[in-house]
Amino acid sequence: MSELNAVEKKYKPWIIVLSIVIPIAVALLFSVRIEGYNTSFLPPIYATINGITAIILVLAVMAVKNGKVERHRKLMTTAIVCSVMFLLLYVAYHATSDSTSYGGEGAMRYVYFFLLISHILLSIGIIPLVLITYVRALAERFDKHKKIAKITFPLWLYVAVSGVLVYVMISPYYA
Repeated sequence: MSELNAVEKKYKPWIIVLSIVIPIAVALLFSVRIEGYNTSFLPPIYATINGITAIILVLAVMAVKNGKVERHRKLMTTAIVCSVMFLLLYVAYHATSDSTSYGGEGAMRYVYFFLLISHILLSIGIIPLVLITYVRALAERFDKHKKIAKITFPLWLYVAVSGVLVYVMISPYYA
C-alpha cells in the first residue's frame, strides 16, 4: 500500500467521518417528523438535480478524455455540489413528509424495488468513493485518481440515473 501524501492525510478523517455519518443521519431522519412544513414540491426538484448530476458526470468524463482538465475539475466540483444539494433537499423532504408507497403492480413492482434498493445501497457506497476520488485529484495523485475514477464514475452515474427513474416511477403515487 502506498503512502498517503499531506493532502490525502488531511482529508482522510473527513472522508471516514462523512462516509459513516451521512448514511446514519439519513437513516435516522426517516424516524423524525417535523410538522408544519409543506415540502411536497421538493421531489421533482431533487430528481431534476439527480438528472443534472448525471449529465454533468458525462460531460466531465468527455472533458478529461479530450484533455480539458480544468473543465473536468470544474464539472466534477459542480457534480459534488449538486449531490450535496440533492442530499439536503432529500433530507428536508423526508424529515417533513411521510414516505410514499409504490402502487405499481406486476413486473414493474420488481423493477421499481430493484432500482430503489440498488440505488440506496450504491448511494451509501458512493460517498467514500467520490470523496477519495476527489481528494486524490486534489493531492495530484492522478494515477491513483484515474484508477478509482474508473470505478466511481459508473457507480455515481448509476446512482444519479436510478434516482431519477425511482422518482418517475413513484411520482404518480405522491399524495
